[in-house]
Formats: sequence, C-alpha cells, structure tokens
Amino acid sequence: MALRSEPTARQLRLAVELRRLREAAGLTAREAAALLGVTAPVISQIESGIAGMSAKRLRRLAANYSCSDAELIDALVAMATDRTRGWWEEYRGLLPTPFLNLAELEHHAAFLQEVQFLFIPGPLQTADYARAVFSDRVPELPGDDVELRVHHRMRRAATLARTPYEAVIHEAALRIMVSDRKAARNQLAHVVESSEAEHVTVRVIPFRLEGFTGAASAMTYAGGAVPKLDTVVRDGPHRAAFIDSEAQLGAFRTLFHKVEAASLDPERSRDFIGKLAKEL
Repeated sequence: MALRSEPTARQLRLAVELRRLREAAGLTAREAAALLGVTAPVISQIESGIAGMSAKRLRRLAANYSCSDAELIDALVAMATDRTRGWWEEYRGLLPTPFLNLAELEHHAAFLQEVQFLFIPGPLQTADYARAVFSDRVPELPGDDVELRVHHRMRRAATLARTPYEAVIHEAALRIMVSDRKAARNQLAHVVESSEAEHVTVRVIPFRLEGFTGAASAMTYAGGAVPKLDTVVRDGPHRAAFIDSEAQLGAFRTLFHKVEAASLDPERSRDFIGKLAKEL
C-alpha cells in the first residue's frame, strides 16, 4: 500500500489509538512487528498514520495486544477501511487543513455538543454572519478567500440535517453584532428556526446568571462510535486543537454538563432569543 503524504485527522486518530493499544499491552514497536510478521518501520508508519491497514491485519494486531473491547475494535476497523472521499476534500489545498479536519470530524460524529461565548456556533451561522466573521480577520483575507470559507461553513451546516446537536450559547454571543442589525435579526431568527428541529437543542446562558464561572469552557465535543473515540475541539491562538486523551475527555464531559445545567431550558431559550431579536 502506498504511503500517505498527508494523513487526515481521522487517519491520525486511528494511528494514535493503535499506538495506545500497543503501549497498554507493554510492547515495543519491534515486539509488535515481530508478532505481526513485519518490520519495526511498518509499525512506525502505521502509528504515524502514513500507512493504512486491512481489517484482517488490524484485528490480528488487536489480538496481539490482548484487546478484548469488541466495540472499540469494530470502530477502529470501520475507520481503517473507510474509503469515502468526503465533500471537504474538495477544499484541500484551498483552505487550511484544520477546516477540513473539523468537517471530517463532524461528518463522522455520533453527536455534537458545542459551547460558545463570543460567536454563534458555526453550524448555526447564516452566510451573512459567517461572511462578517471572516471579513474581520487580521490580516484581512482576500474576497475570494472569504467566500470560500463561507461556502465551506454553509456545507458544514448541512451536518445538522442528520446529527444530534446541542449548542449552549452565552447571551454575549447573541448580542454581539458582527454585522448590521438586519443580519443580526436574521441570524437570531435562524438560530430559533434551527432549534425547532427534533434533533437540535439550543440553550442560552443569560448575563443575569449568578456565580457562573464557565466562560473558559468554549468547545465542540464530537461523540465517536464509542466513548474512547470522542474528540474535543478548542480554538487556539493560531489553529484549532483536537483533544482526545481519556483524562481530558472526562474533564470536558463534566464541563459541558455543568454549563448545560446552568443554562435555560430549550423552550425558555427560544423565547429569550426571540425577545433579543425584537430589541434590534
């Protein structure tokens, strides 16, 4: 099999999980290679994501690592054998890789949970809102690059048509007008309309909430086929960070539940957003 020059985030995650299984088994790469009947560099290529694996070889590797988690193994096999070319690949070489990685993650997610404090969550943004966000970048983006990002964001929004999605949005994000009043009213109306879908839940954290200290919890939580394959995405100064260690995932699950518990229920949240829209 030809080696990959640029593994996707999903391929890299598979590689990380296979390395974790080997380390949990207490085996070196050389020992794992001997059990599989290959050379140590092959294991290194697999664990760096530049080499793929067949389902048969992956199951054999899992057996060598004494992994008895059948659901995890099945999920890893599905990741290894997925040959789907997602829509986001059309943007490779045109947009930064993190844009593609996030779209791929959302496409395969079993569920999505998001917390935002300064911006409307990406999947809930209108084209005008997204355009205003991308146009305000420093250094300024060329017009064609802005439109490319807007187009990509609108295609990401299609994820909401099928994936269970829960967003917790602070009142600050709802009140900040990144564009003009008309665009702001349309954006709030779009959030309300989206929240009426059966599989979409939107909750609001109002300014008046006392004792709230969760403002550092902005994140996107993507559920995997099994909990061990969950991923948290957080925006960094220069690029998004993809977090997948079990200890950190546990902490972010707790953080989300705390923020969720502090928010208004979905019905009151819709009413709250509607009242804000009327104030504009």
